[in-house]
Amino acid sequence: MSATTAPTLSGDRAHHGARQPLTTTERWGAVFEYLLVVYKRTWRGSIIGRFLSPLFFLLSMGVGLGSLVDDRAGGVDGVPYLQFVVPAIVATQAMWVAMGESTYQVLGYIKWNMGYHAMLATPLGVRDILIGHLLSVVGHLTVATAIFMGVAALFGGFSSWWALLSLPVAVLTGMAFTVPLFAFTARQEGDNGFNILFRWVMTPLMLFSGTFFPITQLPVWMQPVAWLTPLWHGVESSRMVATGDVRWGWLALHLLVLVAFVVVGWLLAVRSFSRRLVT
Repeated sequence: MSATTAPTLSGDRAHHGARQPLTTTERWGAVFEYLLVVYKRTWRGSIIGRFLSPLFFLLSMGVGLGSLVDDRAGGVDGVPYLQFVVPAIVATQAMWVAMGESTYQVLGYIKWNMGYHAMLATPLGVRDILIGHLLSVVGHLTVATAIFMGVAALFGGFSSWWALLSLPVAVLTGMAFTVPLFAFTARQEGDNGFNILFRWVMTPLMLFSGTFFPITQLPVWMQPVAWLTPLWHGVESSRMVATGDVRWGWLALHLLVLVAFVVVGWLLAVRSFSRRLVT
């Protein structure tokens, strides 16, 4: 190609209409848009799965077991068991979505289909890929949580309009898992680590983070373990705002812990992605 016909960057944008994702918003948006196009192929199955799993817990634990708890014990701390457990399932569902979106999906783009490598062949950088993909997960968390909250409201799972704040709390809870898991996944060579993660981390967290009963019913030595997990902080925050019993100091502390997980996870994710994809 001669010097007169070779397009410069500005010429390419002006004369050929090929917009390069050079601005921050364009770079993040390019990744987000690509992931959205991919998701459109499977969104029906994804929505159904994310709707049915928490619905089954709602019916079995909130409605079925809840009626027994209410009859025998008058609820939990004066709150009907359904309204006690539903805000916790909202936070727990966020963990489920985060686990799914931060493990196999991410490793696929790193190793199996090399999608991240293709992105790096464009003007995109590691941080652009990370932020764009994390924004995509925020979308998944928001949609899944909103759908379940709408269904739970029909069953009487919420007693206050404060419950609407459970949505952003759940998204933050999900991101407190998502960002560190991005760092974890970037260091995996196969999916063996995910089997351990789902079996020995996600399931115990769901059972022992105050989802179905207060952690004060756990042995004393186990309670500090729950305090260190992001799910417990998400469950407590969601339950506070959903019941309208907001203790602002404790709520602020819970949210700060979740933010800390996101920040530390971000630093680890940038480091892990840079080592895996660039060096």
